[in-house]
Amino acid sequence: MGTDAVRATGSSRGRWIVGLIILALVVLVIVHIIRNREAPHRGEPATVVGASAAQLGDMPVDIDGLLGTVTPVATVTVLPQLSGYLTEVAYHEGEEVKKGQLLAQIDPRQYEISKREAEATLAKDQAALASAKNDLSRYRALHGKHSIAEQTYTDQLYTVQQDEAAVKSDQAAIDQYTLDLEYCRITAPVAGRVGLRLVDPGNYVTASSTTGIVVITTTQATTVEFPVPQNSMPAVLQRFRAGHTLTVSAYDSDNDKKLADGTLYSLGNQMDTSTGTVTLRASFPNRDDSLYPDEFVNIVLHVDTMQHAVLIPTAAVQNGAPGDFVYLVNSNQTVSVHPVKLGPSDGTHTVVLSGLAVGQQVVTDGVDRLADGTHIRLKQARPATSTSAAAASASATKS
Repeated sequence: MGTDAVRATGSSRGRWIVGLIILALVVLVIVHIIRNREAPHRGEPATVVGASAAQLGDMPVDIDGLLGTVTPVATVTVLPQLSGYLTEVAYHEGEEVKKGQLLAQIDPRQYEISKREAEATLAKDQAALASAKNDLSRYRALHGKHSIAEQTYTDQLYTVQQDEAAVKSDQAAIDQYTLDLEYCRITAPVAGRVGLRLVDPGNYVTASSTTGIVVITTTQATTVEFPVPQNSMPAVLQRFRAGHTLTVSAYDSDNDKKLADGTLYSLGNQMDTSTGTVTLRASFPNRDDSLYPDEFVNIVLHVDTMQHAVLIPTAAVQNGAPGDFVYLVNSNQTVSVHPVKLGPSDGTHTVVLSGLAVGQQVVTDGVDRLADGTHIRLKQARPATSTSAAAASASATKS
């Protein structure tokens, strides 16, 4: 009996040990399976990114970063054309004057007296001419009858010619004094804005004066000269020579506020070898005088507009070893490096010339955390808007 009891007890313990070993193995298998399932999620969490779909739109082709100088159509220093004392200065500093408007008056009395003297001399010489013509008429009749010498008739003929020349000279002198009286009224040769006062009533001015009476600068309209790099000239030349109107926008020195819009109307005829640029000139109506003579302005030259171009947000564009590329969103919620060929950009959107189709999504936010094949989770997708709307928004911001 004792031996059988011992054997039964040993068999029971063995079964318990085997059971515990099997249970431990089952627990280990379950833990291993759970760990293997959760490992990918703990080792490679999905990166949250923003994305946008490539869409069709219009993109303006602009040349910006150009420094221009406001160059008036005319800057005129008004000089006196004769000498005398000023009796009146009729302009006010800084005012707009019209062509022909009185600016200053020179004392005309000296020239009026000289004109009357010339008129008196003319009357005297006209009387002498009339007398000489009467004598010539009589001499001609006598000469026909051979009653006077040939020399007498010839001398009288010359006397008439001399008196006629004297009358013409007197008339020229009168015309000169008449012109001098007009010159006594100094008027504006062009319309524009007058500068600071240079003379006062009572000043004696001369025809040899270099200071002048006043300086007039045309402000409406005005022009702006600006250099364009030689690499950009072929596109400008092609559009300009084809008769297209190229618009030009002028911004302030901080490039924040648009001052005026104009049109390109003239191209320089030679290249500046020191800078590799060609000087262009644009015309601006400048009705509000927003462009000041000799002011420096920032210029944007609008050359063309690309119609129905593939557009993506500029934030999606990356540059690296493959060149220009984007992170393309794949159907399996991963991204891949996708090389693209880029076109013009307005800062907000960029044209993709090749490498991307309309509707494909590219990552725009969170690209710094991505690599080829990264698992992602998208934020709410934002479709790319047309560049025309973006350009209008940018223009409103600058204005």
